[in-house]
Amino acid sequence: MYKKILLFSVICIISAACSKKEASYVPKPKGFNRVDLPPHTYQKLTQEHPYTFEFSKYAEAVPDTFATAGKHWIFINYPQFKANIQITYKDVGNNPALLKAYIDDSYKLASKHQIRASAIQEQRVLSRTGKTAILFKIEGDVPSPYQFYTTDSTKHFMRGAIYFPTATKNDSLAPVIDYLQKDMIQLLNTLNWR
Repeated sequence: MYKKILLFSVICIISAACSKKEASYVPKPKGFNRVDLPPHTYQKLTQEHPYTFEFSKYAEAVPDTFATAGKHWIFINYPQFKANIQITYKDVGNNPALLKAYIDDSYKLASKHQIRASAIQEQRVLSRTGKTAILFKIEGDVPSPYQFYTTDSTKHFMRGAIYFPTATKNDSLAPVIDYLQKDMIQLLNTLNWR
């Protein structure tokens, strides 16, 4: 009796597995990492530099430790995002040739991303404090999606760049990139020379 029940069960399982029903497959929706972004709140840079601006309360201003770093080079470091905004500052010294060299260098550094970039857009922006800045939006899987430079043409020159030292694709980082871009615009809007 048990053999008949077992044989009947095996036949039912095999016939169910071999039936010609077409399976309907539905692709899973594309998933992204969840990123909780804090509200935009700012603090004033209190360190002694020839410039001052507001930066995120969720970031820290730390000295640039690269061997080639200048005295007033800093990182606005975002530990929770593993990202930073690198700020480099140079004194122009009322030297037009030096100013031209700094501007040319900014364009060269932005164009180094052409290998991986799908597009580089250049935009002239006017800050709330009346300063003109050139903003580079670099699209694609690049480590620096936004860069800028600003100057008063006689004494001060500042360059900034958002950096992600990670291999994560920028489409996954899009919310964080947008968040940092807003912080960078706030930095430019509150920038004052000393």
